[in-house]
Amino acid sequence: MTPARGRLGLAGLRRVDDRLTLSLRDVHRLAPAVTAWFDGGATAAVVHRTLTADLPSDLRYPAGLVAHRLRKLLPLPLPARPAPSPVAATDTRAARRPHAFQTCDGCERAFRAPQPGRCRDCRSDPPTAAGPLRAA
Repeated sequence: MTPARGRLGLAGLRRVDDRLTLSLRDVHRLAPAVTAWFDGGATAAVVHRTLTADLPSDLRYPAGLVAHRLRKLLPLPLPARPAPSPVAATDTRAARRPHAFQTCDGCERAFRAPQPGRCRDCRSDPPTAAGPLRAA
C-alpha cells in the first residue's frame, strides 16, 4: 500500500471534526503508520473510525492523539488466506451444488448421490425372496 493513501486519509480527518486538522509535517510523519494498518488488512473505514471515535472534549494535540491511536490500537494482521484448491478455483459453485438425482437400482425411487446405485433404504434392508420391491 502506498503512503499516499494514508496521507489522504489523515488529511481528510478534519472533515469529521475540525479539531483533527493536522499539519503537512504531521501527515507525512503519520502516513507510514496508516500504511501499516492497511498492510495488516484494515480497511479505510476501520482506520477512519478508530481515529475519529470518542474524541476527548479538550483535544489540544490532534497529531499526538492520532499517533497514539495508530500505535496502540493497531490490530493483528489478518491470517493469510489459504490457496484455493484447483477444483475450487475453476468453479466455486460446484462444491455447493447437491448431487444429481439417481434412480435406485432396487426400488426405482429417485435419490441424490454422486453415482448410480441403491437408495439408503435398499442398502440397509437385506434383499427378500420376493425381490427388492416394497409397497410404498
